[in-house]
Amino acid sequence: MDPTSLHIPEQIETERLLLRCYTPQDAAMYLTAGLRNRDHLERYERHNSLRTINTMAESENLLQAYRSAWDKREYFMLGAFEKTSGDFVAQIYIGVPQWNLPECEIGYIADVDHQGKGYVSEGVRAALDFCFTHLKAHRVRLECDDSNTASARVAQRCGFRQEGHLRENQRQPDGTITGTLLFGLLKAEWEQDHQP
Repeated sequence: MDPTSLHIPEQIETERLLLRCYTPQDAAMYLTAGLRNRDHLERYERHNSLRTINTMAESENLLQAYRSAWDKREYFMLGAFEKTSGDFVAQIYIGVPQWNLPECEIGYIADVDHQGKGYVSEGVRAALDFCFTHLKAHRVRLECDDSNTASARVAQRCGFRQEGHLRENQRQPDGTITGTLLFGLLKAEWEQDHQP
């Protein structure tokens, strides 16, 4: 499959959210969100690029990199914004490790001020539609730390099946050792769950 031939929408609308590619105008908001979420993301998302920015220039460069990756169909970074307020509430990552299948992977974070409100589940459901409809995915995978029960609940709520459990494969910043849960969802399963 030639990914550059795919028509990919710049934004997705759900009941409460607008999910879209970041723009240069988001740089100040993104820097603020990164600083606000630094501690919040430490345990489960310590390598998340949102945690790496400290200046406006770094924020601008990162958003430019997201845009470039989007245009090249390397990966898709979506900001999730609450429609009524315009607040940044979550971020959804969609990668495509295999275009020949194709297989997608999804990652997500909730903004610390907006967690526990179902925004991530709503965003992931929209991301699944994006993967299966626009990216023509055959399957979508997701990984999360086995001690991150909130993330595992999102996967289960969105229809993913647990496919594996890597036991004690990572050390957390506080020294504890945890594992990784592996989830997957096939297009046929997703279509069955979305029959009218």
